[in-house]
Amino acid sequence: MLSVAIPNIFAFCALLTLVGGLVVWIVMLLRRSPFTPAQSALYALNYSLVRILWRAEIHGSFPIPPGQGAVIVCNHRCPLDPSFLAIVVPRAIHWMVAKEYCEYPGFRKLLRLCEVIPVRRGAVDPTAVREAIRLAKSGELVGIFPEGRINTTERLLLPSRSGAAMIALKAGAPIVPCYLHGVPYNGTTLGGLLMPARVRLEIGSPIDVSQYVNDNDRRNALEELTRRLLKEMARLAGQADFEPQLGGRAS
Repeated sequence: MLSVAIPNIFAFCALLTLVGGLVVWIVMLLRRSPFTPAQSALYALNYSLVRILWRAEIHGSFPIPPGQGAVIVCNHRCPLDPSFLAIVVPRAIHWMVAKEYCEYPGFRKLLRLCEVIPVRRGAVDPTAVREAIRLAKSGELVGIFPEGRINTTERLLLPSRSGAAMIALKAGAPIVPCYLHGVPYNGTTLGGLLMPARVRLEIGSPIDVSQYVNDNDRRNALEELTRRLLKEMARLAGQADFEPQLGGRAS
């Protein structure tokens, strides 16, 4: 009996050591992580969905070092688009999200956990703009969909507003253009959550906004910079000859 018990004791001790080592490793990761424990759990779940269910491929690396602020712009094809950008950089991206979603009981806690910026639809929201500028200026990442809504058409990009350019200029932060292909979407808010897909995310080079800061014609500077970021997004989509259209102007 003793000869049987000894291997069992050794096996139990080995298992206990492995579990203890795993716990220590997880604690060390959490201590070094810029996320809270709840955000880390959400990040892990999101990473699994993006990499396994949606088979996301990332082309290019995120060009902004830790501690530097930036404005990330991307095309908008489904409500889950921020999920794919989230795995690219191990820190929060503060997406500008329609205020009604932030107040809806089903999404309110989740979006608060994601540290989004609530914004009113249909007009310039000074409070949201000021918050986005403050975050980008203080070294945070701000995410914006220039199209302003989900593009359900065959067009590469919808007419876009100049809000992203305005925020980047006022914050003195670079703009990182991105483009998403093949995202899951069935026309409903969360219907694409369990849809298999094959997503490709293209990450572009940062756009230095400093050359536009001293332009005496503010409107012209905003429009030029907006066209440039849209053309960069189109180039990432493989359509370098695309001519973007502008929507309403940011003030």
